[in-house]
Amino acid sequence: MKRNAFITSILTLLATPGWTIPIRRIQVALDSGFKVSAGEGRKHGHLKLKGVNANVLDVKISGSDTRIDLAVFEQTSLSQGRGTPLHVHPLQDEIFYVIQGTYRFKVGEERFTLGAGETIFLPRQVPHAWIQDSATGKMLVILQPAGMLEDFFVSMAGLDHEPTAEEVKRLFAQNEMQVVGPPLEPLQKSF
Repeated sequence: MKRNAFITSILTLLATPGWTIPIRRIQVALDSGFKVSAGEGRKHGHLKLKGVNANVLDVKISGSDTRIDLAVFEQTSLSQGRGTPLHVHPLQDEIFYVIQGTYRFKVGEERFTLGAGETIFLPRQVPHAWIQDSATGKMLVILQPAGMLEDFFVSMAGLDHEPTAEEVKRLFAQNEMQVVGPPLEPLQKSF
């Protein structure tokens, strides 16, 4: 009888809305280096994101390449006036290196504008957001440790619709991030 009560308890817990079991990819140690050519992604091909922006993301170094120690992404930005909501990575530091274009960042209470050749460091547990100001742009995004951001990008690219703000918030939470505020406002155009 105790066994049946235990199984019933587990099934009840699994059926509870909002309760999930985090699933991690099995990490394989690489024993050699690799090259990723310009304009290519090492895994997943070109991820065409939906939701917070409609950018194209290439995984250059996957968390599965580094035992989840590091991930590197190249983002081709096609969404002027769009960016991320204010959010927190509780376990990861994030670095952005702007290759082309102009972006604005909010990190804690500080605000920064970055152009080509500039880098910004976003420490873990500090709320941050960014927005693309230029018509197009490109950034290198580095996350250490890798965490689940790659899974977030794959999920966003796999959607068959533009997600609602609530769906975006849920996808953030499922991938080790927390939305804590709205996105940055676009610059006002002067005529």
